[in-house]
Amino acid sequence: MALSVDSAWYRWQSRWSVEEVSQTQLESAPLLSADKEREKYVLDKWRVVFPSNERFQKESEKVCRVYSGNGIRTTKYTLLTFIPQNLFEQFHRLANVYFLFLVIINWFPQLEVFHREITMLPLVAVLLVIAIKDGAEDFKRYRFDQRINSSKTKAYNRNKKAYIETCWEEVRVGDFVQLQCNETIPADILLLHTSDQNGICHLETSNLDGETNLKQRQVVKGFSNQNAEFEPELFQSTIVCEKPNNHLNRFKGYVEQPDLTRIGFNNESLLLRGCTVRNTEVTIGIVVYAGPETKAMLNNRGPRYKRSKIEQRLNIDIFFCVGLLFIMCLTGALGHGIWNGLFLEYPLFVIPDINGSYLAPALAGFYMFLTMIILLQILIPISLYVSIELVKLGQVFLIHNDIDLYNEELDLPIQCRALNITEDLGQIQYIFSDKTGTLTENKMVFRRCTIDGREFSHQENARRLETYKELDSDTEDCVKYLSLPPNEGGEILRRTSTAKPLRRWQSARARFQGHTRHTRQRSLGGTSQSQVAFSSTIEKDVTPDNRLLMKVRNASCQIESLTPFMFAKTTSSITDFFLALTLCNTVVVSTATDPRQRVTIPSPMKPSGLSLEKIHQLFQRLKLASLSQSLSSAQSNSDLGESLTTETTRVCADSETKDYFSSRSCSTLADDYSFRRDSITGKDTFGDSDPTPAEICGAANQGASQVEFCYEAESPDEAALVHAARAYQFTLVSRTAEQVTVRLPEGTLLTFDLLFTLGFDSNRKRMSVVVRHPHTGEIIVYTKGADSVIMDLLEEPSRANLALEKKIRKVRDQTQKHLDFYARDGLRTLCIAKKVLSEDDFQIWANFRREAETAIDNRDELLMQTAQHLETKLTLLGATGIEDRLQDGVPDAIAAFREAGIQTWVLTGDKQETAVNIAYSCKLLDQRDTVFTINTESKETCESLLDITLEEVKKAQSIQGIAWTVFGIKLPFSMSTTVTADPAIGLVVDGRTLNTIFQGQLEHKFLELTKYCRSVLCCRCTPLQKSMVVKLVRGQLKVMTLAIGDGANDVSMIQAADVGIGISGQEGMQAVMASDFAISQFKHLKKLLLVHGHWCYSRLGKLVIYFFYKNVTYVNLLFWYQFFCAFSGAAMIDYWQMIFFNLFFTSVPPILSGILDKDVSAGTLLSLPGLYKSGQNSEVYKPLTFWVAILESFYQSLICFFVPYLAYLDSDIDIFSFGTTINTVALLTILFHQALEIQTWTLSHGVTITVSILLYFIFSTIYNATCVNCNPPTNPYWIMEFEMSQASFYFISIITPVIALLPRFEHMLLFVTVG
Repeated sequence: MALSVDSAWYRWQSRWSVEEVSQTQLESAPLLSADKEREKYVLDKWRVVFPSNERFQKESEKVCRVYSGNGIRTTKYTLLTFIPQNLFEQFHRLANVYFLFLVIINWFPQLEVFHREITMLPLVAVLLVIAIKDGAEDFKRYRFDQRINSSKTKAYNRNKKAYIETCWEEVRVGDFVQLQCNETIPADILLLHTSDQNGICHLETSNLDGETNLKQRQVVKGFSNQNAEFEPELFQSTIVCEKPNNHLNRFKGYVEQPDLTRIGFNNESLLLRGCTVRNTEVTIGIVVYAGPETKAMLNNRGPRYKRSKIEQRLNIDIFFCVGLLFIMCLTGALGHGIWNGLFLEYPLFVIPDINGSYLAPALAGFYMFLTMIILLQILIPISLYVSIELVKLGQVFLIHNDIDLYNEELDLPIQCRALNITEDLGQIQYIFSDKTGTLTENKMVFRRCTIDGREFSHQENARRLETYKELDSDTEDCVKYLSLPPNEGGEILRRTSTAKPLRRWQSARARFQGHTRHTRQRSLGGTSQSQVAFSSTIEKDVTPDNRLLMKVRNASCQIESLTPFMFAKTTSSITDFFLALTLCNTVVVSTATDPRQRVTIPSPMKPSGLSLEKIHQLFQRLKLASLSQSLSSAQSNSDLGESLTTETTRVCADSETKDYFSSRSCSTLADDYSFRRDSITGKDTFGDSDPTPAEICGAANQGASQVEFCYEAESPDEAALVHAARAYQFTLVSRTAEQVTVRLPEGTLLTFDLLFTLGFDSNRKRMSVVVRHPHTGEIIVYTKGADSVIMDLLEEPSRANLALEKKIRKVRDQTQKHLDFYARDGLRTLCIAKKVLSEDDFQIWANFRREAETAIDNRDELLMQTAQHLETKLTLLGATGIEDRLQDGVPDAIAAFREAGIQTWVLTGDKQETAVNIAYSCKLLDQRDTVFTINTESKETCESLLDITLEEVKKAQSIQGIAWTVFGIKLPFSMSTTVTADPAIGLVVDGRTLNTIFQGQLEHKFLELTKYCRSVLCCRCTPLQKSMVVKLVRGQLKVMTLAIGDGANDVSMIQAADVGIGISGQEGMQAVMASDFAISQFKHLKKLLLVHGHWCYSRLGKLVIYFFYKNVTYVNLLFWYQFFCAFSGAAMIDYWQMIFFNLFFTSVPPILSGILDKDVSAGTLLSLPGLYKSGQNSEVYKPLTFWVAILESFYQSLICFFVPYLAYLDSDIDIFSFGTTINTVALLTILFHQALEIQTWTLSHGVTITVSILLYFIFSTIYNATCVNCNPPTNPYWIMEFEMSQASFYFISIITPVIALLPRFEHMLLFVTVG
């Protein structure tokens, strides 16, 4: 140990920039000059915070001009920037630029077609509607900002020498802020003082990351003397830290004291804005980041903007429409020139300029081209953009209010964070899912363990879990049950527990004391949820294994036993194993009566029958016995098969764990049956006989306080292990920054000095604690982590002692065998190990650790190295198997996705065996599937395996042709062929293989192989690998992808996919904050995609097609008229009628249909997931359907123009009367076409179509009656009134829509009949 640490000294010394600063030999000082002047800080690289007191008044005022204030502004606009900025954003749309161009050229007299003001109206209306919407949304953000900025807090005022109430927006960097319990933190604050004697402050970060469990924050070292009151004027230090960034879990810096000594700190001393202070009466800190520079604000990016697949297709089709418009305008210009060329002299309708000159033919043709652009401008559907936004808002509203997507237990509806990609939900082809917390519940349940090579199956606990059903409780029965007296209720439970499964409100054991009963009654009332995370009944209640329980009992009672230590080695390992489970964590302890009040002082205990000296003798004897036992031959351990045999008896499930010790005195293993019998009946077999040493051990427990503790863990794994240790009476009683108190099975309290805590990180994949034993004085390192890491860190046994080496290797082999079995059983595995340090080795390592903690440059790397140097040569204690229960509805959802043609990939960081087992459980893999597994780090081997596997699966490939059919008759040719995945093939790869694939340029072969696989499972993936896989599939295969996860390690994957889904689970809200949609359970994804996704795509696709059809149909009426007006650019329809036609008369029905129409019912879509494939294949909106709509619009425009033309042929009808008739039949044809497209009629559909028709006639009647001199020299006065008095008008208005829509109607009938 000493050699390895000394060698690390020189490596670190070469990496650190050492400066010659007094009292800090190894301190890097990038911020200070060599002459120690404070003024030489580099503000552009580091943040320097001067306290806001009299001494640093000038420096504080100077830097405050540079740093941001604490006021926030999440709005996009201000009063001055709203109009220009909003217009700038809106003109990013090419359609708006196009219409602005038309407005400009219409202002030239030579090109004027409509009145200048009239030409501006469509563009102004669209811009105004969107601006109002954007302004309303921004005003909501403004009001929210004002409410936040006006919140109150207490900040130190150097003039008044006191803390005064201050608005949040008035707080500045360097201010001292005093916070009370349950107060929200206004800025990022460095913790300097708390009312807690240990300098601890507890935070609830639910506002920041959604986690309800408490987090500990520690006062900066050197300021932890909490006896004296904190005086801001006496604070003479300067704070140097990193520049503002968005890393929530990373923060480093140091406090420079007046003598230039430095005290390092990290994120454990940082209070983040938005968190809430808990369990701490007074907290004082100094502001280091304020307002927009706080980490919370830097992470608050709001909803993302994405372009949907339909929107991308829409832009392409708009270019086609521009091309069509160009052809029509060119036709008009050429027609105008040809028409005028037929005259020998200029005709009378060609008017010369003021000088009597005529335009040149080429210039006249160019002017006519531009005039036709203005006339036919509505070919580009500008109103379509507004309609799409309104439809998407309606779709989001319906999705958000779907009761099936609401989690009543958590009170969480679905969140739609991205408002513009709802239709992409109906076109997903690949789903990439995390496993833990996404497919599983993230409720960790302790299932099995192996200690010193011996496996303990916990079959009693397994039977409890099998009977545990997540069912809604019957309220009446529950209330009636809880109203019984405790004893009577307990008897009823014991009589009925074997007859029916447990309900949600029931415990697996009868518990009527303290917090459990209180929580039940509260949950029945529905007034509040449990305040403690990871503390559900299924997680807390652990039924001990009989054999392991007896070994723990004997270990606790052998102090005075006269029998030799036959199992001393096993007993010592068992004690260390459970101590490791209890100590190696960051769990916060609170009481059941006050679950938010941390326990720092152990609860009072009755005098124990054992003295501290005897406890000290116990550990010394265990240590000596362990040494002597290691030199003797190893006792044979039962293998895995023996441990899995069914036990003949079981401990009663309705008795408290503590009753195993308190109701019986100690006995040997031979008394196992008597113990189990008496633990049920409660008899005392010792009677009134003289007390024995074993009875003394039992008496110790009888005096133990029966306080109910609540454990607040940062992860469900930690909570599960602490609850498991408590089931064996290794109870975590209290935890502070310096000490951890544990109650042993015999009732004695041991307080360990907590020297260092090396937290878990994704690189090391383990955590460790360094403690000092209260009696032996040994410095012990307890480590827990992934088996793939811990097994490589174990100390190699000495070859000098063959017996000991054989013993250790056998334990390792047995443990690895048990770990493999746990993984195959779908359990999450953790290895537990320890290491004993000498005092010298510890002091050397501790010095290096402190130097790393105070470093600024390369601080993370140095901390990583110190941890790695400590966590070596470990001694294996055992391993645990924790079950992460599968979420309800996951198998059904995955089966439905497979039937819908969606390929599901699972990308997880878990062990391969665990992930494969979960894949079988959730029906991602089937027992009949052929599963190919590729695990290699060699490029040549990987390429060879891919080639062999690809050749193998191609033999069973299924080629499906796309054939053309006409009236159900198959044509003798096919368009193309596509490869469909063989339903019997699955692929499993690990993270090492993925690295080889990406680095060895094997992506193409990998993707080619996955095309033939029904499911793909990637194990041991890093977050970066997850995102790389998603990007690879999306980029190379050009498919629509969806990624779903619940943790921070899924954020990159979620952001890489076309659609990101976050699950608001127990791992925080990072995934939700990065997602487009947030759900609470994986099963909700089934309806979100198969129902809402299908509807949104179908509705929006039909809306876009309909708008193109509507606009092309209407503009063609003006185009056909040009053949009869010398291509002069004249219009037979009144200007106002043309404008209102698209804005009002035909806009509402398609919008309402885009929100409410249902082509298939929800029940049918869920029962027939294959219907989802229509969205994957883009059957509603694709080039074919677009051009069919264009051709249909040409046909219907011909009918709408020439039927009235032929009806009025050789009559003296005027232009506006003719145009009014054409406008009327076009309106009826377009609205009735919409009526034919509606799949599910509602009252709203009928009302909107009827109102649109009535609105047209009412407006036209009023407008024609009042417009006497609106458009001189011709005016539409009394036109509609005259037309409505003619019978021919009604005949034409009826027969024309019928003829125009007859092909569409016949096609629909034929489709329904044949299809």
